Amino acid sequence: MFHTSDSEHTTSNSSDRDLTLADHGWDAERERSFTRLRAAGLVPGRVVRAERGLCHVVTESGPARPAVRPPSATEDRPTPCTGDWVAMRPATTTESATVVEVLERRTAVVRSSASRGSDGQVLAANVDTVAVVVSLADPVRPGRIERMLALAWESGATPLVVLTKADRCTDPDSAAAEVAAVAPGAQVLVTSASTGDGLDDLVAALSGTVVLLGPSGAGKSTLGNRLLGEDLLATGAVRATDGKGRHTTAWRELVPLPHGGVLLDTPGLRGVGLHEVDEGLDQTFAEITDLASDCRFADCAHVGEPGCAVLAAIDAGHLTGRRLESYHRLQRENAHAAARTDARLRAELERPRKRMSRQIRAIKQSRNFKA
Repeated sequence: MFHTSDSEHTTSNSSDRDLTLADHGWDAERERSFTRLRAAGLVPGRVVRAERGLCHVVTESGPARPAVRPPSATEDRPTPCTGDWVAMRPATTTESATVVEVLERRTAVVRSSASRGSDGQVLAANVDTVAVVVSLADPVRPGRIERMLALAWESGATPLVVLTKADRCTDPDSAAAEVAAVAPGAQVLVTSASTGDGLDDLVAALSGTVVLLGPSGAGKSTLGNRLLGEDLLATGAVRATDGKGRHTTAWRELVPLPHGGVLLDTPGLRGVGLHEVDEGLDQTFAEITDLASDCRFADCAHVGEPGCAVLAAIDAGHLTGRRLESYHRLQRENAHAAARTDARLRAELERPRKRMSRQIRAIKQSRNFKA
């Protein structure tokens, strides 16, 4: 059985509106850096959707579906993703339009690839604001919020946390305070797409290209439709049994906002693996990073060393043990992700395991000898 608070809608086509590159974020700095490419006969465009090997691009002359030239064996060229700016060779009477180059990304939201390979998966490129969407219709999960914020901070964009479905929460103020405690430095906004509460504050906080990140059922698409002023994003129902939503957004797509800026809706994220988020973790756990500077040892691991300022803060009630446990867990995951691309780090992670194996073998041999 499903709740019907989020009714079914069909995504409408926004490409028939008279939109310019400026509506999609093209600016003077991009134009200046494109001078060389224009001289070579190329034109700029922004990827509004990329899925199943197809690339939908908005250009100065309208929408296009260019071919993507695969990189050669000697090239290290990124595959276009939603939000990318690209240089295209225009179509001719004999050839279709082709993406020649992906322009430098100012920011990028990257997670560990689903295959657990060494390369990360770019969820969104050239975003200015990362809105981590959290439903107040469900219990707050601090660990998930911390994980999402680590990606958001690492991207280089400005993160904020948007609490949705406040009308279905008995005490939204307390929930907001709980979230604010695990989101230092990030603005936390309470909203309800059903009642409209908090939407004006949210619009004021958004700027540039905005990406909505969160699990299925968090209300991303419903919130996006309220920001857009019309039902352009598909929304789905939420199961009454477990509160989980269905993946109604099948791809990442850019849609200009009526008040300026661009919205990037994303499919619900069941899992978000970390990929090289050292700075993101420092920002997400800023209070632990600050406390660590007062530890007696510069390489303090905060697990029992004498003079550890972090553990002292827990004893004094200024920091929760759950917060430190989450920090350690995400640090370990990040280290293992980095080791997949760095042989030296991989060897360092393997060293303790090999040492333990040698000790176990020595103990067994000693016992066998005595026997």
